Amino acid sequence: MPRLKFLRRNWSKASRLGKGRKKKQVWRSAKGRHSKMRNKRKGYPAIVEIGFKRDKKGSGLIEDKKPILVKNLRELEKVKKGEIALIGNIGNKKRIEIVKKAKEKGIPICNLNVGKLLKKAEKKTVKKETKTEDKKWI
Repeated sequence: MPRLKFLRRNWSKASRLGKGRKKKQVWRSAKGRHSKMRNKRKGYPAIVEIGFKRDKKGSGLIEDKKPILVKNLRELEKVKKGEIALIGNIGNKKRIEIVKKAKEKGIPICNLNVGKLLKKAEKKTVKKETKTEDKKWI
């Protein structure tokens, strides 16, 4: 059974809960007196209930792989074949180092876009180099 995404009632009508604000799109139980969603009417979004839980073997997995929290290069080396890297709360410089190493080894990273990050970092270094060259002539 595909995993349902439970969203609060009328989330699309309030701009503060809109499409671009995923962290604000969280479940809140419908409490209204005449709420069709609370009454489980046909054609309205599903509400959180017993029975929607994932099965035990799939619980805690991301893309059917065990997630491993990575905060430095040493921890990245511990990631095995059936596992997926989850980059921790680290600075941008270390993040770029870890992503480059992961790309070399072919380790998948689930919580960031590898290509986008490397492209952005490359642009930044090129921009920095041109700035330093301009300063040399002055």
